[in-house]
Amino acid sequence: MFEFIKGTVDFVGPEYVVIENNGIGYKILTPNPFLFSKETGKVIRVYTYHYVREDIISLYGFMTREEKALFTRLLNVSGIGPKGALAILASGEPEQVVQAIENEDEAFLVKFPGVGKKTARQMILDLKGKLHDLVPDFFPDLFNANESAAADSVDFDEALQALQALGYSEKEIRKITPELRKEKLSTEQYIKKALQKLLK
Repeated sequence: MFEFIKGTVDFVGPEYVVIENNGIGYKILTPNPFLFSKETGKVIRVYTYHYVREDIISLYGFMTREEKALFTRLLNVSGIGPKGALAILASGEPEQVVQAIENEDEAFLVKFPGVGKKTARQMILDLKGKLHDLVPDFFPDLFNANESAAADSVDFDEALQALQALGYSEKEIRKITPELRKEKLSTEQYIKKALQKLLK
């Protein structure tokens, strides 16, 4: 409903800020309200998301469009509501979150408040490969890297299949996947490196 609100920072609290525009004070919930403290009394632009449910109507605000874009996408993940999405954004930079999802880095994602292994896995299942349509301009290097790595995906996939054939479980393989993805190797090299990690 509202793309952004431009007004004066009137109040900064522990959970929200108040932006005054034409005599109206908008209560806006935001990941890190105290980032607005240095803007008190100044006119700023806050990118907003109008959240409406049967039992609640709230306005969420962000300093950048990429934060807002990631927030709205996180809301589509089963098990993550507005409070959970805000906590994730408050604890990490958008680029870090996107990279963790793209790299299937569950260990990083479970560090966020309220995110357990099940939710982290759901985030990856729901969002991996689907964020570039929302934030390509913000993280061009990340997605260009993913595209250039696409040519190596065949070798990578073949290596994972070989590991499964050797009897390793999906859970074991998934644990070492983020580290393997960082490198461009042949199928044989991927398998060798994976076995070194699995046998530690």
